[in-house]
Amino acid sequence: MVNRLADATSPYLLQHADNPVDWWPWGPEAFEEARRRGVPVLLSVGYAACHWCHVMAHESFEDAGLAGYLNERFVAVKVDREERPDVDAVYMEAVQAATGQGGWPMTVFLTPDKEPFYFGTYFPPQPRHGMPSFRQVLEGVDAAWRERRQEVAEVAGRIRADLAERAAVYSAGAHHPPADADLHQALVALSREFDQARGGFGGAPKFPPAMVVEFLLRHHARTGSEAALEMAVRTGEAMARGGIHDQLGGGFARYAVDADWVVPHFEKMLYDNALLLRAYLHLWRATGSPLARRVALTTADFLLRELRTPEGAFASALDADSLDEETGQSTEGAYYVWEPGQLVDLLGPADAATAARLFTVTADGTFEHGTSVLQLLANPEDFAEYEAIRARLFEARAQRPAPARDDKVVAAWNGLAIAALAETGALLERPDLVEAAERAADLLLAVHLTPDGRLLRTSRDGRAGTNAGVLEDYADTAEGFLALYAVTGEAAWLQLAGGLLGTVLKHFTDEASGALYDTADDAEELIRRPQDPTDNATPSGWTAAAGALLTYAAYTGSDRHRTAAERALGIVGALASRAPRFIGWGLAVAEALLDGPREVAVVGPADDPATAALRRAALLGTAPGAVLAVGSPADGDGEVPLLADRPLVGGAPAAYVCRHFACDAPTTDPAVLGERLGVAVE
Repeated sequence: MVNRLADATSPYLLQHADNPVDWWPWGPEAFEEARRRGVPVLLSVGYAACHWCHVMAHESFEDAGLAGYLNERFVAVKVDREERPDVDAVYMEAVQAATGQGGWPMTVFLTPDKEPFYFGTYFPPQPRHGMPSFRQVLEGVDAAWRERRQEVAEVAGRIRADLAERAAVYSAGAHHPPADADLHQALVALSREFDQARGGFGGAPKFPPAMVVEFLLRHHARTGSEAALEMAVRTGEAMARGGIHDQLGGGFARYAVDADWVVPHFEKMLYDNALLLRAYLHLWRATGSPLARRVALTTADFLLRELRTPEGAFASALDADSLDEETGQSTEGAYYVWEPGQLVDLLGPADAATAARLFTVTADGTFEHGTSVLQLLANPEDFAEYEAIRARLFEARAQRPAPARDDKVVAAWNGLAIAALAETGALLERPDLVEAAERAADLLLAVHLTPDGRLLRTSRDGRAGTNAGVLEDYADTAEGFLALYAVTGEAAWLQLAGGLLGTVLKHFTDEASGALYDTADDAEELIRRPQDPTDNATPSGWTAAAGALLTYAAYTGSDRHRTAAERALGIVGALASRAPRFIGWGLAVAEALLDGPREVAVVGPADDPATAALRRAALLGTAPGAVLAVGSPADGDGEVPLLADRPLVGGAPAAYVCRHFACDAPTTDPAVLGERLGVAVE
């Protein structure tokens, strides 16, 4: 028997559609039912690629006896955090405030008025390691609800008041736009947390700091700071050589459980790989590193091979777990790890010894049960031999049972992928990547963009979900469209980005303070309107919107958009020295603001090699956040103001480098253009 989740578009909700738990999707009907029955709500939040979500589902939600108790005493609501980031954000903030930690699965008990009063994450089926069992938690909450209702109401009221007080901090305004001193202090603070021996920041678990790397590269480009470049290079190389990087198929896992980047949590997310693709591309652009170039290309190939959907967009994630053929059990990492004997069986003794040395496969292993996660700690002496062995291992691995794929399409994450693929295709001369970016953008237009210009957050199999887009959807999709305009010169992408940013200004912005909200002013009302300028696994919607607004203003000369960007970036000045690891994208956008950003107009016939040479020099420029418009002078008549009044020079294609529409003398020489933009790669 299936429950109410059977018609969901979320793969995560569908995983629970045949549970004996009588799940409800998030919506007013569930809370009306709780009010009618006089029972609390169990809110369970997770996502399809979440390992411990699967564990708790198997241990507890598939247990008929426990489900019977749960159905009798509670209304159970299941939420996909990726589909409803607003719901997740509000209650995760409450969990973290109450317990000092958070994670998924997230387990929260609510009143029928959506007020939280008891929190947790994973609960085991029996008491262990100081944790109560899930059954004990249910019994305790039920007893408190029936016997101490006034106490529950007081706790819920205090939590709601605390959340409202936290929200007021961000909306207070009066923060100055970030200055050079703020960004220098952020660099100093990052230097203190930098792991000099292993790369990255902090200890275990270690997450790939893509947004911080982008800031470091931009800071180096603007100021010449060698310390910033060293941290970016060291971190990029350590991740690329470690087990967090899929040495056979490309792409990156969600994080490393250790401080050395050796053992990953094996789920592979679209957003991580889109962000890291762009970070490695920019690392190559800044340094010419062959390793960074190779990682960028293999990550792009991974996206196209394993995450692209039949409709042309990109799926959300690959699961951490897959079937272990020896045990017959679904096991984390089974698809990716190797034993020495497997190498011998596949490659023969000589090549197996070479493979074990190259990829650090040992008898003791680096993972569980004597298995090893592949690493590439040094460059191969014989690259052709390495490639041949890698290809044979990759082909053999492809015969193993593959991890499940969460194939829902999220607008924001596709926007990140569009931007990364468009830039990579243009810079590394892979037109197929630009075409893939365009096709994904076309899907967003056809399925996610409503006739009134609003975005829907998710789709699956070409069918739109019902959840309204949040701020990051508008910001990251606009970012993707702006990147497409820069590499294709098609003005429609610029205009579409402008429409999305108009919605940001109208529906997501606090006019009094310039602060931004994660949900629109006409979205579903939660216990508080979520708002957070700090990065999580993806750039904060707040600072991503500021970046897109700044770029759009550079193209169009719009004072309104630039002023909105500057006001939004005020929070970066307040947090730069206190929490730089968690506002990396805001710091990167601030670098663009302080650099101008530089505006590059290349005018000339599209089929003229001289135009192409100037365009490539501009794309290779490392100036922070520089924008590029390519076209003829006529293109500036209304559609692209940056191109207006930019004539050819002596009948030849020319490039104009400007700040705030004040321009240097035009040049027809790509080398001169490159010098003006900090080109580091020939």
